[in-house]
Amino acid sequence: MLYLYTYQTLIVALICIVPIPFALGFALGFFVKNVYRYRLRTNQNQGEASVYNIIKNNFLSPQYHLMNNLTIPFEDGTTQIDHVLVSTKGIFVIETKNYSGWIFANEKSKQWTQVRYRVKNRFQNPIHQNYLHIKAIEELFDFLPKEHIHSAIVFSGDGEFKTPIPNGFYYLKNLTEFLNTFQDDIISPNRVQFCVGRLECTRYEITKKTDVQHQAYLDLKFGKHNG
Repeated sequence: MLYLYTYQTLIVALICIVPIPFALGFALGFFVKNVYRYRLRTNQNQGEASVYNIIKNNFLSPQYHLMNNLTIPFEDGTTQIDHVLVSTKGIFVIETKNYSGWIFANEKSKQWTQVRYRVKNRFQNPIHQNYLHIKAIEELFDFLPKEHIHSAIVFSGDGEFKTPIPNGFYYLKNLTEFLNTFQDDIISPNRVQFCVGRLECTRYEITKKTDVQHQAYLDLKFGKHNG
């Protein structure tokens, strides 16, 4: 309610100060952009919850340990990872995306495009995004062979790709099948526990301040609306 009041106050102030057409256009754009960001974050949370439930119901300890919403130091700032599944089968770094509408994707592009109700929104290429996550985990687990660390980008939304689906992308319904393709035990149970402990000791406490600081770092490095 406080945010709504703030928006209304800003709109009234703009109408009083500047010409009405400009003020209404600015206010409408401001409102639409914030509604979009709110819905995007809400859908993202729902997607992450869906991934969490699938993994927790199908991949049990002591072989599997799922860690969520990890913010860890990397290079000159931080990186924020949706899920890290630490297991005797390998380490899986999972990025969740929940989008509707049409998705136009290119593996090499810095940004992808979502088209919904004829409105275009750009977001950071999840492949590049998860590549940074992989590098951060490789650095943290420098005692493991790099081939033991796997990237998975899970698409949990009802959007439709209008371009070929990039490698490393998996629909939510295919996540269990993908993880089950790794059958061999390549990491000992003791080493799994060590990895979990290292992540717990390294991750930042989950707070609103942590999210704000991480988002500020992303805005500075990649520009706003990077997803």
